[in-house]
Amino acid sequence: MTTIGAIIYEPGSSRNNKTGSWRVFIPTMDSDKCIMCENCFIFCPDSSIIEGEDGKFKIDYDYCKGCLICVEECPVNAVTSAREEK
Repeated sequence: MTTIGAIIYEPGSSRNNKTGSWRVFIPTMDSDKCIMCENCFIFCPDSSIIEGEDGKFKIDYDYCKGCLICVEECPVNAVTSAREEK
């Protein structure tokens, strides 16, 4: 089946496609500032905020498109952004 435009035929299939190369801006997480509020995790539209084995949140850059919603939702500025250099 060919996908036309932005039509998604299978909801929840974003993990099948590594979309990290689309980024212009890259978020960075400072785990020392993080208060574990889970805002970044909840609001990330790409499920690219994941919980590591140590229980701290981190960014899966293979799937992060750089929308920076995580930056806006972090109440303690633990997530910052910069222009990505490739």
